Amino acid sequence: MAAPVVLLHGFATSTERTWREPGWFDLLKDARRRAIGIDLLGHGDAPKPTDPAAYDDLAGPVLDQFPEGPADVIAYSLGARTALQIAVEHPGRIQRLVLGGVGRNLVQPADGPDDDGTMAPHVASRFDALIATSGNDADALRACLSRPRPPFTAAELGTVDVPCLVVIGDDDFAGPADPLVAALPDATLRVLPGVDHFGLPKQFAFIDAALEFVDAVPTWD
Repeated sequence: MAAPVVLLHGFATSTERTWREPGWFDLLKDARRRAIGIDLLGHGDAPKPTDPAAYDDLAGPVLDQFPEGPADVIAYSLGARTALQIAVEHPGRIQRLVLGGVGRNLVQPADGPDDDGTMAPHVASRFDALIATSGNDADALRACLSRPRPPFTAAELGTVDVPCLVVIGDDDFAGPADPLVAALPDATLRVLPGVDHFGLPKQFAFIDAALEFVDAVPTWD
């Protein structure tokens, strides 16, 4: 039986908005793959603590909901950082890994929610709008945003012994992705022209590349 596919969303969104609404779950069902969407702490249906210290380990609550055997993982933005942490700290839990909307920001400071806390004004305004989205808990999300976010070291990334696909738009503040790809032992890079950070999960090119990488292209017969 094929491995389940775990889906991890980005900051200030949820499994529902990032994956279910754009049709990822339907496509995985058509590919006869079990999809498991996990809401990160502070997001969606997950608990929403307001103490920044509660967000020091986002990977732990995710692993509590992981399937028993190795899983393919498709992750975006903050979810991609979390998935990479799992790959580094818990070898054997991930079989294949798709990282969307991340790059330089995971190995060097960058102007997004996975950096040293400094964001360019136009990026900050987009995240402020996401935080204010109906159904979000602003206090919990700002606590999540204020947690420490040290870059991954080359030594840490060098231990990731699973195939990785990094997908990023050429207008994404988290890029370029070359430093991240260079540090991963088995990584392929796909750059989407004209795509920014926030629109990536709905891009057909991202969906197609990710599903092909984890061998989950839908079959209609």
